[in-house]
Amino acid sequence: MTTHATRVRTSAADALAEKIDRRTARMGVIGLGYVGLPLALTFVEAGFPAVGFEVNHERLDQLANGESYISDVASEDLRAAMATGGFQASGNFDLLGEMDCILICVPTPLSKSKEPDISAIVAAGREIAARLSPGQLVVLESTTYPGTTEEVLQPMFEAGGLRVGEDVFLAFSPERVDPGNPNYVTRTIPKVVGGITPTCTRMTAQLYRAAIEQVYVVSSARVAETTKLLENTFRSVNIGLGNEMAILCRHLGIDVWEVIDAAATKPFGFMAHYPGPGIGGHCIPLDPYYLSWKARLNGYEAKLIGLASEINASMPRHVMQIIQDVLNDCGKCVRNARILLLGVAYKPNVSDTRESPALEILEMLHQKGAHVEYSDPFVPSLDVGTLFLRSVYLSPELLQAMDCVVIITNHKAFNYGEIVTHASLVVDTRNATRGVAGGQARVIYL
Repeated sequence: MTTHATRVRTSAADALAEKIDRRTARMGVIGLGYVGLPLALTFVEAGFPAVGFEVNHERLDQLANGESYISDVASEDLRAAMATGGFQASGNFDLLGEMDCILICVPTPLSKSKEPDISAIVAAGREIAARLSPGQLVVLESTTYPGTTEEVLQPMFEAGGLRVGEDVFLAFSPERVDPGNPNYVTRTIPKVVGGITPTCTRMTAQLYRAAIEQVYVVSSARVAETTKLLENTFRSVNIGLGNEMAILCRHLGIDVWEVIDAAATKPFGFMAHYPGPGIGGHCIPLDPYYLSWKARLNGYEAKLIGLASEINASMPRHVMQIIQDVLNDCGKCVRNARILLLGVAYKPNVSDTRESPALEILEMLHQKGAHVEYSDPFVPSLDVGTLFLRSVYLSPELLQAMDCVVIITNHKAFNYGEIVTHASLVVDTRNATRGVAGGQARVIYL
């Protein structure tokens, strides 16, 4: 026998499904950073009206002026979405009550003790819970430990009497972005979705299929949460192996880059991962700690994950030692040496400096008494500890005046031919100058 309550609950899901099909479902995206802003505009492009919620007033001012602060979002595209009324940015969370679907895209950093900090998720959840009404779908996209959606958000949403999976719908779909990569954008990157209940999963998959080319459904939110952590832990562990090979090969007097290139000719069973001065960005340095922290809570110590993170975290000090050694070979010391860092962003061709190894290297050089400058076409200024620096113009005269030039980020904008021609000593942590013709510089590779 079908009760009235069951009919009401069924109709809530059916009504939302109809809104999604007709592209009338109102989208709310909390957090307009590297994930949230492109995601909101992707739904606008698919025909949905969207409101982006942001607590950073500087960002809101820029958006109000039609200016994008995200490299993957062109300002003209932003202005076009705003001109049609399809997108608006707001700091008024009361508007959440008017949304049909709400996507949470807030930062999830680590605490000083390397433990998960999900305070932004909790804050977003509270804002939603205070205005939650039947028929709404909430999807968490922020990277977090397995169980967050079910253990943190579900009780918050059910405290007012609504039932997840019946009255409202809750799921997890991990963000997957690669800033600066023109080949993969939000629409073309496959989306993994897992809900608290089968109905939650079905509603979430329907929503994302309306804007994303490929959606992959998993059995639960916990599986979806763990999927994201595996993706980035895989990279962390393999980069850690590459970094350890670089240290090992340096002790053996072997060129690690030549070794990796040779191994990569094997057409099966090998995937090349390259060493570097350290790992940066919001995902790879942090996500393994989320996974290992949750494992420890359940009585398991993830040794391989922890060791890889240790190796990766040690690379800035390894680079520092190379700089000291090569300067010593030239009869110089780090103190009072003029050292130029090329690139301070965490990866090529973006402006993001979060967790960039350049910051630690710069600070160590400063503490050792070096006169440090940097050049980065994407990062005009930089605050590191007590230091405030501005990017310098990369001229032949500047290169000639330096005791050591250190390539940290291999931006395409750098002319490596000029660098090896005018610099006298180059520490290349990215293999960027390999094969560059001519030049007087003595080049030391990682």
